[in-house]
Amino acid sequence: MNIDSNFFKIKHKNIAPKSGSILVSEPFSKDAYFKRSVVLITLNNEEGAIGFILNKFVKISFKELIGENIEFNANVSIGGPVSIDRIDFLHTIGEKIPNSKKIVDNIYWGGDFSFLLELIKSNLIKDNQVRFFIGYSGWGKNQLKTEIENDYWIVTNSDSKTIMQTDKNYWQSTLQRLGDNYKAWFNLPEDPSLN
Repeated sequence: MNIDSNFFKIKHKNIAPKSGSILVSEPFSKDAYFKRSVVLITLNNEEGAIGFILNKFVKISFKELIGENIEFNANVSIGGPVSIDRIDFLHTIGEKIPNSKKIVDNIYWGGDFSFLLELIKSNLIKDNQVRFFIGYSGWGKNQLKTEIENDYWIVTNSDSKTIMQTDKNYWQSTLQRLGDNYKAWFNLPEDPSLN
């Protein structure tokens, strides 16, 4: 019996990564940060790229995160391995927060953190309108391009409706949206040697 050697091969859609693109990791990555991850690209230029892992949640409260006694039930995630002492945020508040950068549709990155805190303290923002990230994912010049060429990532367009969600099965549901080519990946064990 012949086995299809292309079973696990990424079928690229020829989508160039850009601000607002999604990266979906291949199923057998050994990298602790990027294993079965979905990353939103927020910046990609000739110098490199920046993004945030959307599906690596941490159990830390907002007040623990910022060191202030502010009750707010927003979700906190590991954004990536770079600058893990840094807090970034995505939000749907738009340009109401000064210096925000529009990523895609109604999703914005960053802005004036003090202004955001004032909105939170004044109860003018809901917890599902903002996501916080500890650290970020970063790539140097041509690094992301090389990783894509080496089949480490599938590049796809973002689904802005799901970016703010905190689904623990985000990797699988993102694969599902990519179609039947990746159906076989759904039930693969994280460590194939345990199969």
